Amino acid sequence: MNGLWILLGGLLVVAAVVFWHAGRRERRRRKLRSRRLDARQRAIVAEHFPLWEEIPEEIRAATEGWMQVFLDEMNFEACGGLPGVTEEMRLAIAAPACLLIARRPQNYYERLRSILVYPDAFTVKDEWGMEDVRLGESWGHGSVVLAWETVKQGDLNPEDGLNVVLHEFAHQLDQDDGAADGVPELDEGDDYGLWSQAMLPAFDAFCEKVNAGKRSVLDDYGAESPAEFFAVATETFFERAKGLKREEPEVYAELEKFYGMDPGGW
Repeated sequence: MNGLWILLGGLLVVAAVVFWHAGRRERRRRKLRSRRLDARQRAIVAEHFPLWEEIPEEIRAATEGWMQVFLDEMNFEACGGLPGVTEEMRLAIAAPACLLIARRPQNYYERLRSILVYPDAFTVKDEWGMEDVRLGESWGHGSVVLAWETVKQGDLNPEDGLNVVLHEFAHQLDQDDGAADGVPELDEGDDYGLWSQAMLPAFDAFCEKVNAGKRSVLDDYGAESPAEFFAVATETFFERAKGLKREEPEVYAELEKFYGMDPGGW
């Protein structure tokens, strides 16, 4: 019996420590989120992420707050011969990544720990040992991998529907529940049925359109899987909002609800 009380006491101590650390982290994050970028940093962001100038002030302020947390907590690593990760790179990556969560009720990118930055496209081996050239990757166990040249190219045209940072961080949101299936963690249980009713028929119809060689506001890569469809739809939602709303109104409505914003009205 004494052993049971000792065990329960130990568990209570562990729980108290966990709660203390969680509370301390939340207080630190609140303090960071109260900060804003300075004029020089905003100029860098606007240069690399032209959509920034169109974002409503309230959403931009929330994005800047999350950027402070992102820049404080994430470990940026230079890979593939890149001399180092500069402040310019960090800001250019943080802005679109944090725009995605600016109005989300769920917490931050909890699984993410590091951003690996290559100078250009990088080569990886797939599950069969074959080499494959990548522009970006999102790993469910804590990393996002980005090619800096691709990040810059995606920023050059804010209306082409292609932005590797938006794409890979949409995958992070998708993987937040442990599965890369095109269904991120939603707010309410009933939301999953509504999401499926909108997304699955749209994905199937889009695949048929791609197979038939028909053009769409969405990039063809979205036909690879439901996970890629969500990531491509996210890029398009922010960069070609009016076109997506016109072509896929039900998909647009679900993304508007999920991200808590309406880029078509900016």
